[in-house]
Amino acid sequence: MTGRTVLILGGGVGGVVAARRLRARLPRTDRVVLVDRSEQHLFQPSLLWLATGTRRADRIQRPLAAMAGRGVELVLGEIEAIDPARLVARVAGREIAADALIIALGADLAPELVPGLAEGGHNLYTIAGAQAIEQALGRMKSGRVVVLTAAPAYKCPAAPYEAAMLVDALLAARGVRGAVELSLYAAEPGPMGVAGPVVSAGVRQMVEGRGIRYLPEHQVVRVDPAGRTLQFANGATAAYDLLIYVPPHRAPAAVRSAGLTNAAGWVPVHRGTLATEFPGVFAIGDVTTIPLTMGKPLPKAGVFAHRQAEVVADNLVAAWTGGGRPRAFDGQGECFLETGFGRAGFGAGNFYGEPLPQVALRSPSRWWHWGKVLFEWRWLHG
Repeated sequence: MTGRTVLILGGGVGGVVAARRLRARLPRTDRVVLVDRSEQHLFQPSLLWLATGTRRADRIQRPLAAMAGRGVELVLGEIEAIDPARLVARVAGREIAADALIIALGADLAPELVPGLAEGGHNLYTIAGAQAIEQALGRMKSGRVVVLTAAPAYKCPAAPYEAAMLVDALLAARGVRGAVELSLYAAEPGPMGVAGPVVSAGVRQMVEGRGIRYLPEHQVVRVDPAGRTLQFANGATAAYDLLIYVPPHRAPAAVRSAGLTNAAGWVPVHRGTLATEFPGVFAIGDVTTIPLTMGKPLPKAGVFAHRQAEVVADNLVAAWTGGGRPRAFDGQGECFLETGFGRAGFGAGNFYGEPLPQVALRSPSRWWHWGKVLFEWRWLHG
C-alpha cells in the first residue's frame, strides 16, 4: 500500500518536534522525511552557558538521527531550492517530492550585513563564537565589555540580556568586575518589548540593577575591528575591548528565492494553522512572521516553534487519517531568563493577548534556574 510523504525542512526544535509527532501518529505506510545540513542538533539556549564556562560543546549537542527517532528518514545536505507550488525541495542535487511540506529552517545569521561586525567581535549565537567568548572572558582582568544587538529583532529575545547578567556574575566571581565596564547597546527601544511594557521595564531594572550600562535605540552601522570601536546610526560611538554580539538575521536563501517571503523578508503564515499561501505548505518557528495587534511580530523563540510544530502535525494527522481534532496555535509561550549566580527569572503568558500580550515575569530564583537545567536535560536525553 502506497502512503503519503511529509517533508520537513530543518532539524531545529520545530523540525524535530514535527518529525517525532508525525512518526508516532501516522501509519507506517506514510513517510516522514527530515532534511538538515548538519548531523548534530544543537540546544541553542545552552550557548549562554557555553559562553560563560559552565558547559562543553559536546554536552549541548546530540546526533539529529537520535533526536528525530526511529522511523524518520533523515536526509543530510544543503537545501538548494524549494518549489512550494509542486511541494518539492532540491537537496544536494536530489529532488524530494511530498504531499505536505513543513518549512522549519529557522533564521540564518548574517553578521556580514554590518561592516566589520564578524571581524570585530564574537557571535553569541554560534558554538565557535560562544567558545571564543568564554576564552576571552577567562583572560580579562580589566577593560570594556560590550554586549550588542545588531538589529532590533532577533531570535531568543532574552538572550543578550541574559548574556550581560551572566558575564557580570562571571566577572564578579573572578574578582575583576570592578575593573570592567560592562555595557549593553541595543538596537531595540527596550528589552523584550513584544512581551509588553511591564515585562520590558522589569528586565531593564534587572540589568541596570547590576551596574550594567544599558543604551537602547543604538543601531550599529559599522564596526572598526582595528580600532575596536562601534559606530551607530544616531552618530554615537563606543569603544570596547571585548565585543559580544547578536547578529542580524534573515530567512535562508532557498526560502527567499522560492517566493515564500513577504516584504519584510519572512514567511507569512495563518496565525492559527501556520499555513502559507501555497496549499499543503506550512511554515513554523523563526522563519515565519505573525503580526500581533500591538504592531510587533510574534517573537522568534524555540517555545513557539515547538508548539506550532505540534499544531501542524496534529492537523495533518487529522486530515490524513481522520483521527484527532483540528487544532490552532494560541500564542502561548514562556521562557527562562538567566540572571547569574545560579538564579533565573521566568516569563510566561499569551502573546496573542489583546490589546497587548498578557505576559507575566516571575522574580529570579534558584527554582527557575534548575527548571532550565532540567528542561535542557529532558530535551537532549529524555
